[in-house]
Amino acid sequence: MIYPPLSSLTTKAENKYTLVIEVAKRARQLVSGANPLIDVESESEKPVSIAVREVNEDLVTYHRN
Repeated sequence: MIYPPLSSLTTKAENKYTLVIEVAKRARQLVSGANPLIDVESESEKPVSIAVREVNEDLVTYHRN
């Protein structure tokens, strides 16, 4: 089960494509060494999971040109 649910995430971006790009870019930043903007629950939490939670909490946004 995905947390947060996909239905709540789709309201955070104009479409699913933009949502995927937003999460992927943030996950790459986390892999490169960026600090998470949320409290990480465990050391084994994956960058994509952290990025999804950050998007859900409106800490990360993406604007298309």
